Amino acid sequence: MSESPVDREHGFPSDNAREDVSVPFCGGESGRHELEACQSGNEVKSSAVVKYSAAPPPTSYALLQEKTDLKLPPANWLRENPQLGSAGTTVLGSSSKSKPFSSFGMAYDFIDSIGDDVDVVSDSENIKKLLKIPYSKSHVSMAVHRVGRTLLLDELDIQDLFMRSSQTGDWTWLKEFYQRLIDQKWQRKKKSKEHWYQKAILSKFLYYSINGDGAAEPVPDNLNEGEEESGAEEFSPSWPATFTSTPSDSEESAVPKEESVSVESKFALGQVTSVPKEQNLPTLFNEGENSQGLRNDFVRNIMWTFEDIHMLVGSNMPIFGGGRYPAVSLRLRDNNKPINILTGIDYWLDNLMCNVPELVMCFHVNGIVQKYEMIKTEDIPDLENSTFSTRVVKDIAQNILSFLKSNCTKEGHTYWLFKASGSDIVKLYDLTTLCEEAEEEKCQNPFTLPVAVLLYKVASNMMVKARQNRKHYGTIRTLLLNCVKLLDQERHPQIIASAHYMLSELFQLDEPPEEDRGESLRAGGSEDSYSDEEGEEEEEELPDDSDENCSYSTCSDPQDDSKAVAVIRSVGELSVPEKYTSTHQIRPSYAFPVSQDKEERCRHVLSYVLKGLKAVDGSIKKESDLPAADPNTPIPLKYEDRSATGACAAEKGIALLLERAGPFQEDQKHPTRSGMIPGSWQHRMKLQLFLKASKAYYVLSDAATNLLKYGRALRYIKLALQCHDAYCSVSGTLHLRVLLFHSQCLSLCGDIQLMLAQNASNRAAYLEEYSYQTKEDQEILHSLHRESSCQAFNMATDLAMDPEYQLFVSSKCYEAAYDLLISGAVKDHGSDQLTQVLKRLGNIRNEMGVYYMNQAAAMQTDKEAKSSVSVAEQEMWKKSFAFFEKGMKDFEAIGDSTNTALLLCNTGRLMRICAQAHCANSADQSRGEFSPEEALYYNKAIDYYLRAMKSLSSRGNHPAVWDSVNWELSTTYFTLATLLQDYAPLSRKAQEQIEREVTEAMMKSLKYCDLQTESARQPLYQYRAATIHHRLASMYHSCFRNQVGDEHLRKQHRSLAELHYSKAVRLFLSLKDAPCELLRTLLERVAFAEFTMAGQSSNGAKLKTLTGALEIMTETRFAFQLIRKELLEEPTELTSEPAEPTESPDVADGPASSGLNLQEVMKLIGVFEPSFSFLLLQLVKLMTAMKRKPSNKDEELLKIYKTVYSKLLRAEKNAPLLSRVELYMELLQHLNPQTASGNAGANS
Repeated sequence: MSESPVDREHGFPSDNAREDVSVPFCGGESGRHELEACQSGNEVKSSAVVKYSAAPPPTSYALLQEKTDLKLPPANWLRENPQLGSAGTTVLGSSSKSKPFSSFGMAYDFIDSIGDDVDVVSDSENIKKLLKIPYSKSHVSMAVHRVGRTLLLDELDIQDLFMRSSQTGDWTWLKEFYQRLIDQKWQRKKKSKEHWYQKAILSKFLYYSINGDGAAEPVPDNLNEGEEESGAEEFSPSWPATFTSTPSDSEESAVPKEESVSVESKFALGQVTSVPKEQNLPTLFNEGENSQGLRNDFVRNIMWTFEDIHMLVGSNMPIFGGGRYPAVSLRLRDNNKPINILTGIDYWLDNLMCNVPELVMCFHVNGIVQKYEMIKTEDIPDLENSTFSTRVVKDIAQNILSFLKSNCTKEGHTYWLFKASGSDIVKLYDLTTLCEEAEEEKCQNPFTLPVAVLLYKVASNMMVKARQNRKHYGTIRTLLLNCVKLLDQERHPQIIASAHYMLSELFQLDEPPEEDRGESLRAGGSEDSYSDEEGEEEEEELPDDSDENCSYSTCSDPQDDSKAVAVIRSVGELSVPEKYTSTHQIRPSYAFPVSQDKEERCRHVLSYVLKGLKAVDGSIKKESDLPAADPNTPIPLKYEDRSATGACAAEKGIALLLERAGPFQEDQKHPTRSGMIPGSWQHRMKLQLFLKASKAYYVLSDAATNLLKYGRALRYIKLALQCHDAYCSVSGTLHLRVLLFHSQCLSLCGDIQLMLAQNASNRAAYLEEYSYQTKEDQEILHSLHRESSCQAFNMATDLAMDPEYQLFVSSKCYEAAYDLLISGAVKDHGSDQLTQVLKRLGNIRNEMGVYYMNQAAAMQTDKEAKSSVSVAEQEMWKKSFAFFEKGMKDFEAIGDSTNTALLLCNTGRLMRICAQAHCANSADQSRGEFSPEEALYYNKAIDYYLRAMKSLSSRGNHPAVWDSVNWELSTTYFTLATLLQDYAPLSRKAQEQIEREVTEAMMKSLKYCDLQTESARQPLYQYRAATIHHRLASMYHSCFRNQVGDEHLRKQHRSLAELHYSKAVRLFLSLKDAPCELLRTLLERVAFAEFTMAGQSSNGAKLKTLTGALEIMTETRFAFQLIRKELLEEPTELTSEPAEPTESPDVADGPASSGLNLQEVMKLIGVFEPSFSFLLLQLVKLMTAMKRKPSNKDEELLKIYKTVYSKLLRAEKNAPLLSRVELYMELLQHLNPQTASGNAGANS
């Protein structure tokens, strides 16, 4: 329960545990058990738990002496006495009538019980009146209201009501209806003088029982008979003052007003405030603010369970100590008048409700005390002349409750239960419907506001519980929609605004939908739900009136029944067990509108926010109000091409952005732009609504981003930030949760601007999405503009046409979010968010670095001639490098080694672009020597790649990034070595030094060629390794040719050349897609052998060398096979242009062309033919000139050589390439089986 009994000041707390009913006037557990036992014997179960009591523990009553004259007032008469509570404050019961809203006062105090736990809330007098209907001829008039499964019952005093209507003009429609259909001869009935005499006697008796001295004193001067009568006439109490008088002024103050208690304590969302004084619920009888009936004025509130009916009742019955039990009730009876059945039921029910086990009756004759008699509560039904069956009373209670529950079906409607005096027919009318049908312009139902407030309070209370259990969401929504439907926006804007805010809170925006959520939300709801948009009512499934258990009818022949919702034909039916059975489902399973679609949920939220804002705006009065904007006219969302925008405008925008992102501002002291006073309910409500709208737009933006609808996403985040701007304009200090959320908005805005920059090709579609606006968005924007110009975030949310500017804006958004998260207020609470923002900052700085790096590379490509580095290029380098550096710091701050490595890798690439820009050109525009600037930047690039490798530490941490860095490092070393070899800086360095540097760089590149790991790059690594070996072999070949003098060094160069040639050939053979490279390498190797032979003197050595060269030459057959295959399969891919040497960082990363380079093949064949011919000719010459007699094998070999040489000479020089290649393959195949034996012969 939201409020313990202690919460009500000056009250006496009671234990709510059901095991022991700890009422201050009960004899503990034993008294309770005895009472229950006897009632069980009579087949009626009854238990009572006191929820609240304003009375002190009971004291023993004074036994009056015989012959005491009760007509004389005691000394303490009419003086305040807590023992009597409200019964002793007035003799005549000036406020004794049951107030029209008494049940609401109790409902407000025990809001936890309303809707589900309790069947009925009412004054005990109303309960007794209902249960006595079959026995009594008196009229019954009660107002009935439904909240969930709870019915609220209040007396509706028709006589007093109509007397007041002649003065106020209200209810005249009901008066006419009453006179026309029910009681055409209605007239005011006056209480008899005897009635007031009996009340005065009773009051004096109670004071004597407290005082006990029996002394009589004169009546106070200010009270005389005339005043008594006039007072009686004016206030017309409708039941004995003893049990129903109101508390004294001091006791009134002891009972706190529910209206003055802030609802914030019950609904933890903090947006709902108490109903302000100017909106206090209107009085029905003009009895002053304290008498309007919205307070809980009962001395005690009791949770009474009668059989299976749970009732919250209010009672003012005085309870005393004494007798055999610690609690008794006192009654005064005229000895000349026997107790009738109505009085007996009255006494019995009072004692049951208050759990009093004994009744003490004092008999008098003409005010003179005669005797006392003590009666147990369970014996009351058996008293002489008042015998009644408790089972029948139980049946009456169950039948009346079933009748009411079956017919009072609409929450928010006021029903009227009426039985005319002397009539046996009970009718139920729907006053709300009758009021709507009335022709008068202004038909006010005074119950409307109390009902609406109660619906609102129950919803508020359930909202707190709903945080743990969402099954109540459907119920809460129905309660709030019914509440809003009842209220006039002009008169009650606060409740309407609060209700709409709570409705918006029902839709969870920040949580993903769970699998079981749909089921849990479908419980609850009401059959009387109203559609959000069109206001259409769902059809109600009322019980079938032809049900055998329901004999009442909703439409009947007599004229006076035509307007009744239902009719009980005879009160005697109520005594028949289970005559009426409630077949109406109070809370059918109407589903809460659960949507898996985020956009739909957000649209629901925004529709409620808009209604709430309209209610708040309508309540703010200001003479110089803003000119009314036409909600049908869109407010343009501007887009600008920022490429030409000056730095000044951009800086101004950034300053505004950071200012709004700041956590603290000056406290608001003056009215806002719209005239709101800081601290008012409008002020607090607008803050909550602005924040809720901002969150809804944020979620919409995030969802649009995930759908790649970046134009729409930017529009939504613009609206979210405009809501935040308005929030800042209205709020003094920004709370932590608001700052953290604002940081998320800025981050998302940065994400969207980055995506827009990366997807420039779809800009037209994005512009169309960005420019579209719904009517709802326009109206919310108009409401925002009442408080703020909403310009602070324009710079961040405008749709620019320039990618560079979009990247710049994105980075500024992230920077603003970062500054916010490291500010004092948020520093210790946003660590997770800070990590994300730093990651985004690192990413955007990488993107900007790459953008400027690409710009620099484009400038380099666009240059017509290789000139010196331009200032613009250098600026691009500086910007790119600065962003990479900042990005690395961001990633290092969060320990993100992978992204740090990627940024180091990108910086390495930037250094290589710088190196390319510094390549020297000679006078004829050809490539000059390798410059020292190039060497410097390539070495810097290598340093960055090595740092990247160190950052990753091992391949296992992130294989893909490791492989990428490894490749780039190998490429850089290879490019450096290639340029150093091809464009050797001989003007600055010695040949030997250059050779050492080339060898060192090549070997390092080879070290990072990962030939073992299977990956997409493995063939590239193999090609590069083969190329490195080929280049090293060529270099050593060159050194061997040019070296003079140092034989040891020559031998070393020759062996190294042989080693690298053999490795290069092996790798090219394994590739199977580099025939030209394989052919070139083999031909160079043959040339190397020929050069070696030229330096030999003996024929034997020459023959051996030539035979080895011919063996190498036969290996070219594999290259020609690949060439032939490509000529046959891919003739379209052949290229005739020679491949230009590349100077890009990725030089020689793969085969020169995806197809066969025809020009290159022709060039190599031009080398192959003479070389092959020369070898054969030299072999023939040497073998012919041999002095020793040739062996048979030698002769056979010589014959083959001559045949091949002859065919080669006779070959058609202009034959097609394919034919020539096939001829070479045939000749080489002819030689192949002979080379091994020839080699053996040479060795011999």
